[in-house]
Amino acid sequence: MSQQSEGAEDPERSERPERAGRRTFVLVDGENIDATLGNSLLGRRPLPEERPRWERVTDYAERLWAQPVTGLFFLNASGGAFPQSFVQALLAMNYRPIPLSGRSDEKVVDVGILRTLEALAGHDDDVVLVSHDADFAEHLATLLKDTGADGRRRRVAVVALREYSSNRFEAEGIPLFDLEDDVRAFNVPLPRVRIISLDDFDPEWFLR
Repeated sequence: MSQQSEGAEDPERSERPERAGRRTFVLVDGENIDATLGNSLLGRRPLPEERPRWERVTDYAERLWAQPVTGLFFLNASGGAFPQSFVQALLAMNYRPIPLSGRSDEKVVDVGILRTLEALAGHDDDVVLVSHDADFAEHLATLLKDTGADGRRRRVAVVALREYSSNRFEAEGIPLFDLEDDVRAFNVPLPRVRIISLDDFDPEWFLR
């Protein structure tokens, strides 16, 4: 239902990796996605079927630029524990869970992602961030302008629910892919009310 971001590539048109060794890192701000679904969209705790299928995110990222993907899933473990069953599920989907702990006044997930974005400046790899948080826009913009040792410009994108994402991403020229419409990460339609371009309007979507 949504249009592809200008300048972004269609995953269905990608073929083979352009260069062996280059990969895409998918950084998931699970805390932000869950809070957006629960607080901003649903007004309650999301049901299991209303949460993203995370393996579809890495599958989409792999098709997006036709290269291997490494998924990093950041978790807040400041309470001294983390959901073991969810961590096992992430491992089964080939994600690398990153449970972080810190002081009560620290946004440990945000800090962890920011440090990872800074570290990626020393790697010739591309980045997909799954978050709505404007705090990451400046770091992503810096990576987007970077040219790696292989002479290629780094590719950077954001995956989020479009109407809840920060407009700073667009202002920095970072392509944004919709978690529902583009990635198709959900098993059930979300109760979203958005302005729809007439070119994208599909009556069948509303006749289900």
